Amino acid sequence: MFRIAGSRRRLYCYYSSSSSFFSPWLQNLSATFSTGLLHLSLSPTESHYSQDYHRLLCILEACKVSPNLRTIAGAHTNIIKLGYGMYPSLISLMVVTYASCDRLNLARQLLVEIPTEYFDAVSANLMIARFMKMGAVDVAKMIFNEVPLRDLVTWNSLIGGYVKNDMCKEALSVFRKMLRSNVEPDGYTFASIITACAKLGAIDHAKWVLHLMTERRIELNYILSSALIDMYSKCGRIEIARGIFDSVERTNVSVWNAMINGLGIHGLALDAIEIFSLMEPENVSPDSITFIGLLTACSHCGLVEEGQKYFQLMKSLYLIQPQLEHYGTMVDLLGRAGLLDEAYTVIKEMPIEPDAVIWRTFLSACRIHKNSEMGEVASTKISHLGSGDYVLLSNIYCSTKKWDNAEKVRCLMKWKGVRKNSGKSWVEVGNVVHQFKAGDRSHPEAELINRTLKELFHRTKLEGFSSTTELVLMDISDEEKEENLSYHSEKLALAYGILKSSPGTRIQVSKNLRTCPDCHSWMKMVAKVLNREIIVRDRIRFHHFADGYCSCGDYW
Repeated sequence: MFRIAGSRRRLYCYYSSSSSFFSPWLQNLSATFSTGLLHLSLSPTESHYSQDYHRLLCILEACKVSPNLRTIAGAHTNIIKLGYGMYPSLISLMVVTYASCDRLNLARQLLVEIPTEYFDAVSANLMIARFMKMGAVDVAKMIFNEVPLRDLVTWNSLIGGYVKNDMCKEALSVFRKMLRSNVEPDGYTFASIITACAKLGAIDHAKWVLHLMTERRIELNYILSSALIDMYSKCGRIEIARGIFDSVERTNVSVWNAMINGLGIHGLALDAIEIFSLMEPENVSPDSITFIGLLTACSHCGLVEEGQKYFQLMKSLYLIQPQLEHYGTMVDLLGRAGLLDEAYTVIKEMPIEPDAVIWRTFLSACRIHKNSEMGEVASTKISHLGSGDYVLLSNIYCSTKKWDNAEKVRCLMKWKGVRKNSGKSWVEVGNVVHQFKAGDRSHPEAELINRTLKELFHRTKLEGFSSTTELVLMDISDEEKEENLSYHSEKLALAYGILKSSPGTRIQVSKNLRTCPDCHSWMKMVAKVLNREIIVRDRIRFHHFADGYCSCGDYW
């Protein structure tokens, strides 16, 4: 027996051995699961249906935790046989369970075969959240677009999923669509959107979101307070973040953590330490995250003795057992300061096995201090070298003029098919976030950007700037090396920001990778020549350029 559902004529939910819904992968498996755990009664009585229904729910919930394709397919067969194909809770759980078993193709096929208009909001929300968690954004978006009844949770699931998958521009776009649909956002919505603004470093969007919250009288709890402090910190407005911190209720430690971390990434370690000292008088106990922020702040400013003191204090006074992240910050603290032997000792004496992140941190310190021998030690400890690891090792060899070794690393990358991560930078202009890749010529105003960039290079050279070319491949001319450095993504983003802004205004650029020494030196010179404040947020910290200087003191 068939039931034709809707104009799309998708076959729906009643069992037939000839049904197209039973594609070969299900037909072949259906006979396998008639015994054992999956031997479900075919009695049509109401009690048996109820018993079987709950048993199927339990099986699928168990398969979400411990995926087993055979068991899942057997449950699917029995759902159809027992006539439960019209139950959204079971079918949506079936889709999610296939996804949990890394069978996204089967999950997609099931979604295509079943009319999604029969899914209620609860089922749709479950599927959207699950697929977003797995990174299957296209499937989550498809469900969202097709489900007829969307509630607030449906919108929050899509927006939050986009943010968690670092698709923040898409999250903001959906949020605007939500507002046009007359769906009233709540605290969870704003928490996600605030995080999106923080990740983008989009200050104009941040101000707009805060205005909406005030307009809608959204009550600040510790989650939103922490998010707002984090947002303004990451949008380069640490003074506004501090004002929020001073004005909100601070009984929850996460509010303190947001402020300490924000000060740390701006290189304001002494301010972070001052905030930490206020916790005890206000009867707030620090947690493990507090010390990660505090140690990171010390690391960015080279406060080795202070960092070591707080690391010991964490263990002795607050009885917090150091985790990998704490050891990683200590390796970073010592490594940045050039104390490579001490950093290596910390790694060797760790009571837990160091992970790849710790060895990468050590490798990065070896690059800063041009120690190829210890860099080789670190690289051998990383079981699966990523593109960044190869580049770090190659740069170590270049900086110590071991060109043959550097070329071998590059050849190894080519042989293994490893590509260098593409640098991406973005700048907010007129409430629009513009993104650039290294060497990008796809922007509609690319010609004007390049013209602006050339004029900036000309002016900075007249002031004495020269490109740092030693980290560029050695088999090309000096002119080509300079050309290679000229089109780094942050330079393109800055040129566009200058092109579109008034003289004297502050410009902020965000980047997905650590800014390179050449771009760092060039930004200092541009800030001096144009008499502007330039803020660059790279993967690690903020750089405030003004008058030919950087807030990091060239220590980053």
